[in-house]
Amino acid sequence: MITIEPTHLPDCLQSALQAPSTGFEFYWLGQAGFLFRATGLTWAIDPYLSDRLAEKYRDHQFSHERMMPAPLSAAELPELDFLFCTHQHGDHLDGPTLERVAAQSSRTRFIVPAGIAEEVSRLALQPERVILAEVGRPMALAPDFEVTPVPAAHETFGHDAAGRHRFLGYVFQCGNLKLYHSGDTVSYDGLPARLAALGPELALLPVNGRSRELSERNIAGNLSLPEAIDLCRGARVPVMVAHHFGMFAFNTIDPRSIDEAARAAAPAVTVLKAEMGTRYCLRVGPKGGTV
Repeated sequence: MITIEPTHLPDCLQSALQAPSTGFEFYWLGQAGFLFRATGLTWAIDPYLSDRLAEKYRDHQFSHERMMPAPLSAAELPELDFLFCTHQHGDHLDGPTLERVAAQSSRTRFIVPAGIAEEVSRLALQPERVILAEVGRPMALAPDFEVTPVPAAHETFGHDAAGRHRFLGYVFQCGNLKLYHSGDTVSYDGLPARLAALGPELALLPVNGRSRELSERNIAGNLSLPEAIDLCRGARVPVMVAHHFGMFAFNTIDPRSIDEAARAAAPAVTVLKAEMGTRYCLRVGPKGGTV
């Protein structure tokens, strides 16, 4: 069983990251972005730290102005061993953030779905530092650190001309702990069984849902909160962290609904609401629980 201990940070995230990690810990960066430190490694997934979308869609019907500030800038990130992206949308593949990370750290490797290789090639990233992730090809990236790409359906699946997936999630195995970041997805036939076979103890899932109005305007949706909880039940994942809310006014849910759902889902699934300014520490043990 897994033990997860949230601790509110009295200071800014950058200050907290000055201290060495003492185990497996992660921090929410907003939207689907997370920063992890474990097994001597530091990595991030889908960090949206710029205001590129607010600038791009300034006169658009749907404003992309931030509802919450970034907890730190790309320049303030600690040196990353790896930076993962799940798909090409700008709040997940944030070009300014990736390019700044590439410029300030020569050791960072960028892991992206193989199906979006063309989009990634337009960024100022050295090709030899980009790793193309493909379904069916687990990646042993470091000792005690293996990553398994999982198909994601951002309402539907997407593929490039070679048939490679454009939307991915990842199961991270770090020592004796496994966690799943789904990327943007809905559930689909076979996903619960696939996850059950991989055995993550924790799932980081989007809960902003979807609507016909947004889909008709080419804004794809995600799991709803009840669907995310059902996915965990079906996949036998005991703990989930709900995210992908509170960033854009046109595409969010009321965070209070997550607290209500958490009470209803317990004890079958422990549901935590991602919170800015919080350190989440993970431990796995035979008698673990959730705090």
